[in-house]
Amino acid sequence: MTDAMCLIAFAIDVEAGVPLLIAGNRDEFFERPTAPLHRWALPNGVEVVGGRDLRDGGTWLGLNTQGRLAMLTNVRSAQMGPAARSRGELASRWLAGDLSWEQLLDSISPADYGGFNLVVGDARLGFWGWVSNRNPADPHGEAPPDLFSRQLPSGLYGLSNATLDTGWPKALHLKDALAAAMPSPFNERNQAQLLQALGNSQLVDGGQLPATGVPQDWERSLSSPFVNIPERGYGTRSSLLVRVLQQPDQAASGLGWQLSLDEWTHGNAPEDRAVWREDQRRTERLSW
Repeated sequence: MTDAMCLIAFAIDVEAGVPLLIAGNRDEFFERPTAPLHRWALPNGVEVVGGRDLRDGGTWLGLNTQGRLAMLTNVRSAQMGPAARSRGELASRWLAGDLSWEQLLDSISPADYGGFNLVVGDARLGFWGWVSNRNPADPHGEAPPDLFSRQLPSGLYGLSNATLDTGWPKALHLKDALAAAMPSPFNERNQAQLLQALGNSQLVDGGQLPATGVPQDWERSLSSPFVNIPERGYGTRSSLLVRVLQQPDQAASGLGWQLSLDEWTHGNAPEDRAVWREDQRRTERLSW
């Protein structure tokens, strides 16, 4: 169904001392081969920190060593099916560092991809942007794909399988948890709050369900932040936290930021679902 994240809340320069905070879940069929959080190189040699799709080679959320970040969700619709190209390559294209924002937009042929949201950032330039090939006014409709984009100011955002900041219950739930965890310094209590929100498997009923064109039972099964659909071999495969601590003195060669990336992988066995064990956790550190 997806080569992307499925739920992300992120904050850009909302609190002093916390220039960036991200929490997200990636849902996927368990049979799709993926690599967890690690360091790997793009064809041009740029190092990326993030997970990787081993089938098509892209990423759903990655950061490079040059201050760039990209994160991707799919846009759900009844017409979902195999697309000509993997959406994950869009994130990798930005992380390669060769393209400006305008050049990135020019490089995207909307009809080549299934529905997507791509959020990109360049922390050294203070730039953040969002682009999609689905109309924000009707993201689940049948209109031909086109390109829609805007630059993002400082703020708190939620993103799932609709357009940016659509008020789906699970997106609002994670945004609220991120806001509560925001005040610096980030500590174990903040982390526990976010993991609890990411691990919430409470389903939504009735009128709160979105109408994306998929069957109602599927809509409901996908309505919780943490997705469990074992009968279809599908569910939340990993959860990720990204936090940035800004050092008091800006480094001469960069921002002086130290980034912490923590990912928990979730197996399909009941005992491996949203339990946050240390043997399921991977941590990487990155300096910008």
